[in-house]
Amino acid sequence: MPDPRREGSPYPKADLTLRGLARAADFTLAFLVARLGHDHELGILLAALYLLAADGLMHGQSFGKRMFGVRAMVVPRRAPVGWRESFIRNAPFAVVALFGAAPLLWIALPAVAIAVLGYESWRVLRDPLGLRLGDALADTQVVDAKVVSRIEVRVLPDLGAAAPTPEGPSASSARLRQ
Repeated sequence: MPDPRREGSPYPKADLTLRGLARAADFTLAFLVARLGHDHELGILLAALYLLAADGLMHGQSFGKRMFGVRAMVVPRRAPVGWRESFIRNAPFAVVALFGAAPLLWIALPAVAIAVLGYESWRVLRDPLGLRLGDALADTQVVDAKVVSRIEVRVLPDLGAAAPTPEGPSASSARLRQ
């Protein structure tokens, strides 16, 4: 699937080890949520809901992303992922969890899980920016949180509001001194 993005991304590819560890932490948390309580199906539905909403919880960071220092960003807006983008980008993983909620679908769960996780992993490894299918659908990218924090903030003269700028410190600092 080609990248639907009209403009290039200002962000480099995130460290894949950190990204993988963050995803593993989120899957572990979802697994624990699924196992809580006496109602197995409710636990799985809550786990699927967590997987869908995780990136919208803390300004583009799920619990795993926060632990390992990565963040999901909406590239055109250069802003952290919100609820909408989180639901879109994480839909493939929630589908896997929902297969575990319906007893009639349990037989297909391993095949669906391997297919979804395998395809998404393959995309992350192959894509120059580390985009998986969920990122392409939501126009997002996972980046190192340190990279996002280095984006300079410039003052817009007519609005008095701050906006991120992709330029380095020298261009942004020169503009602020004027």
